[in-house]
Amino acid sequence: MSGNILIIDDEIKLLKLLGMILSQENFNVKEASTARSAMTMLEQYDFDVVLSDVRLPDAFGVELIKSIKTKYPHLEIILMTAFGNITDAVQAMKNGAYDYLVKGDDNEKIIPLVYKALEKVKDNRSRTGQQIHVAKGFGQIIGKSPSILQAKKLAEKVALTDAAVLLTGETGTGKEVFANAIHEGSERKKNNFVAINCSAFSKEILESELFGHKQGAFTGAIKDKKGLIEEANGGTLFLDEIGEMPIELQAKLLRVLETREFIKMGETKVSRSDFRLVAATNRNLEEEIKNGNFREDLYFRLNVFEIILPSLRERKEDLKMLAKNFIDQFSHKLHLTSVEVTQDYYKRLEKNDWKGNIRELRNAVERSMILMENNVLDTDSLPHYSEKTVPESDSLSIRSLEKIHIQKVLQYTKGNKAEAARLLEIGIATLYRKLEEYGLK
Repeated sequence: MSGNILIIDDEIKLLKLLGMILSQENFNVKEASTARSAMTMLEQYDFDVVLSDVRLPDAFGVELIKSIKTKYPHLEIILMTAFGNITDAVQAMKNGAYDYLVKGDDNEKIIPLVYKALEKVKDNRSRTGQQIHVAKGFGQIIGKSPSILQAKKLAEKVALTDAAVLLTGETGTGKEVFANAIHEGSERKKNNFVAINCSAFSKEILESELFGHKQGAFTGAIKDKKGLIEEANGGTLFLDEIGEMPIELQAKLLRVLETREFIKMGETKVSRSDFRLVAATNRNLEEEIKNGNFREDLYFRLNVFEIILPSLRERKEDLKMLAKNFIDQFSHKLHLTSVEVTQDYYKRLEKNDWKGNIRELRNAVERSMILMENNVLDTDSLPHYSEKTVPESDSLSIRSLEKIHIQKVLQYTKGNKAEAARLLEIGIATLYRKLEEYGLK
């Protein structure tokens, strides 16, 4: 059984001896002589078991256990004492230690005890993986930066009401995560949370998806279909990229919000649905109103409670925490028991401007874990992030640059428009509109 072991002891000779004993068992061993250096290593590498002296120059090992277990609950800690102090040992176990050893006398017990601790770690990781998989509500929102904590605080407050919520911010900032958290934090959590991206469908399909239809309402309507508005009865309806909704449908949505009544396509009977609306957009809706693309009355109906989600550039102190979360997720997905992450890996991540925000970071972490060698995440598995240069062009207008970028993406996808829309992170309908606008095929 392989495992990553961290030994913490200020007695250098003993530290080296323990390192040699454990290395002979083919464990990956790291050594630290202070609590401070140990905490730095814990941030850099993914350890399974920690062996710590009870007396350290800058910390009391019994208390250190509590700090380590809080931050790294999957770890198991074995405390080592030269004093055979039963009081310390009992308190260590209460603080979360797996077991304790008396130094010198118990060297022959170290290997069997480490193996037992590793078995416990496997169980811990399995449970942690399940928790990650089923994480719900505000527990999904990761970060300690002031901007994300403020957004989370607002979301927690509005979740207790039935008010409509408008989530604004750049693409990839986690708007659907917030919408789901608001649902889970509300009294409606026992009912459905249904979501749809308004930019992903044509007007006819979006109308059918939202309102439902009767058999024969249009070509291809071979049976009755319940719409998402009906599915959301008693629960929450999340309309992502609402700024992309065709203006004809905006009037119908406004009526539903005002009366809670709607009519399915091909039907004359009025249906009712009691749902809570959460909408999201990366567009400036006030500008869209000025340009005639969005109804002002719908905007006022939606914008009861706005929450602005910060970009990743504005919360770079959360970058490492988010990356670690994705590493844990993909480790579970790829059935990896341990992944070592170098400090340079995180430093390289900090060099990117993350225009695609958390979604781009997630993709970067997943790609790097596929490319990594020997379960080590280092800079070789990441692109070389640097200052982006502006492409040469006759014009430096936004329109010109957007046209060039769309052309390059289409060349990359060999003309596959659906794939191009996915990479551009816009709806297929939006892409077709831009192709027509720029005279592209």
